[in-house]
Amino acid sequence: MFLCTRIAEMIRGAYEGLIATPEKINDFLDGEDDRVCSKFRKGVKIWKKLKYQLVEYNSLPAYLRDNEFILDYYRAEWPLKQIFLSIFSIHNETLNVWTHLIGFFLFLFLTIYTAVRAPVVVDFDSIQHLSEIIGKADLNKIHLELLKCLPSLPNMPDLVKFKNELSASLYSFDYSSFSGWTFVQLLTNCLPEQFSLVSSCSSHQLLELRYDTVNVVVSPFMVQPITRWPFYAFLGGAMFCLLASSACHLLACHSQRLSYIMLRIDYAGIAALIATSFYPPVYYSFMCNPFFCFLYLGFITLMGIATIIFSLLPFFQKSEFRKYRASLFFLMGFSGVAPIIHKLILHKHQPEALQTTGYEILMGVLYGLGALIYVTRIPERWMPGKFDIAGHSHQLFHILVVAGAYTHYHDGLIYLRWRDFQGC
Repeated sequence: MFLCTRIAEMIRGAYEGLIATPEKINDFLDGEDDRVCSKFRKGVKIWKKLKYQLVEYNSLPAYLRDNEFILDYYRAEWPLKQIFLSIFSIHNETLNVWTHLIGFFLFLFLTIYTAVRAPVVVDFDSIQHLSEIIGKADLNKIHLELLKCLPSLPNMPDLVKFKNELSASLYSFDYSSFSGWTFVQLLTNCLPEQFSLVSSCSSHQLLELRYDTVNVVVSPFMVQPITRWPFYAFLGGAMFCLLASSACHLLACHSQRLSYIMLRIDYAGIAALIATSFYPPVYYSFMCNPFFCFLYLGFITLMGIATIIFSLLPFFQKSEFRKYRASLFFLMGFSGVAPIIHKLILHKHQPEALQTTGYEILMGVLYGLGALIYVTRIPERWMPGKFDIAGHSHQLFHILVVAGAYTHYHDGLIYLRWRDFQGC
């Protein structure tokens, strides 16, 4: 009874008139009726449950009113503990949180996978078919071409016998225990003198080698991985955007101040994703043309910084500026048309230029479609209240953003493979 009395004294003012009448509270404090104490505790629990109930759009404070076509299942000014727990409950932000949170973990995995696999720039499938390549190769041509580059190369009178024996040996070799790069390192360790001789050839001499020589002998073993920082910059921008978006949708309902902070981080994440998406295509397309490389990279970086600064202005988060926000990010992405056209002109004979452009067009379509759905608020505009939990525009926008970023990841892999094997 003493514990119940102390509880009642602390919260009498806060709960008076909500869960008990003054007469019942007095009876409770007098300690005459244990049933009042039990009812009082029950009333406190009920009140707490009611306090964290989901509310309708019309019950929201002004700063949380963003989409009038989502009518129900809102969280409003909950404490942080309840907000973090709500990640596992159903409300109209649940899928907004999880679509980008899952996307974040997807790109975290891709970043780790790329970092582990980055040195493996040799096509292991080609190495496994090395015996077939050797069997079809004209070693006489290769030998003549190599002699121009390596005058000290010893004479090999019986090349046909050597080719047959080498092909048979390679056919029976167990490649399963080696990665592509490990296999090349193994050959380098076994034949240090031969590899050092090949390395001593000038780039001009190597470029003069015939197709058979370059693709059968030199290329598989002389590949050096190109710098990866533009690709990792994109992966970092994607992860920052996805995590910032997920955190914003989870935490913005806590208070007006936290909502203000999280929305700015969210907009900064979008700008970072768009800006860093330019880095791999621009850098790897123009790495042999430093002027245009730095020109395009500098322009998109400055535009990204300007967009982030602009997004810090208070009026930028208002609902009526939704279309202007989308337009700003759209224009930022549309500026990528210039380097893409320039790339096609500069590398018109390279199949990789067309392949990467195809991926970049697909990425642009996915991002553009997402922005259009975001602005028009389709489909909830057509049937308000029917898509409160699942299927509303922001969730579709999130899915399209992840799909666009994943498309760009594959685009980046083509650039890496292209520059790894060709260089400038």
